[in-house]
Amino acid sequence: MKWNSFTYQGQTYDLSHVHPFDWEYTAPATDKRPERTYRMVVQFSMHTFTRGIASGETVDQALLYRDTREERAFDFLRYALSTQLAGIVRQLGERVCYHTHHGTFFTIEAVNPEGVAQEYEVYFKLSRSSRKGWLTLYVQSAYVRDVAHGTAQPKQRKIGFQVIAYNIAVGKIIKAGR
Repeated sequence: MKWNSFTYQGQTYDLSHVHPFDWEYTAPATDKRPERTYRMVVQFSMHTFTRGIASGETVDQALLYRDTREERAFDFLRYALSTQLAGIVRQLGERVCYHTHHGTFFTIEAVNPEGVAQEYEVYFKLSRSSRKGWLTLYVQSAYVRDVAHGTAQPKQRKIGFQVIAYNIAVGKIIKAGR
């Protein structure tokens, strides 16, 4: 989905950096597998630049961002950090990824826009695409881990992106383990 720009108090926030794009990831050869290239379409959820609205919370109506399924509040920090997402995705092969207990995965970026170390968690799902031989990488959400976002990851189980890509491409189920 291509997201429409957002305007607040006369300032327009361009969202073209979270439009879908095609990406090729080449997993290096290992003792078990030869080098392999995966073609993916990368898509981003509006959760990467908006936040949920708490029950009973009053939000400036001008901050509301809608799609066909939901309404959320535009989040200026998430928006600023979302400009890094395409680069983070393109580095997934070199990053440490972790299982969630929901069949999805996440990686952590350690810097905010001011260069201060913070845990910016990027959650994604990888699946087979309707395009023959392609995969779909869907970035579901991305936010700074803080007091407002308690962890749902009591145990972080590492998994390499090349393992995720291979297993999804061949239709093998990935178990998070315990």
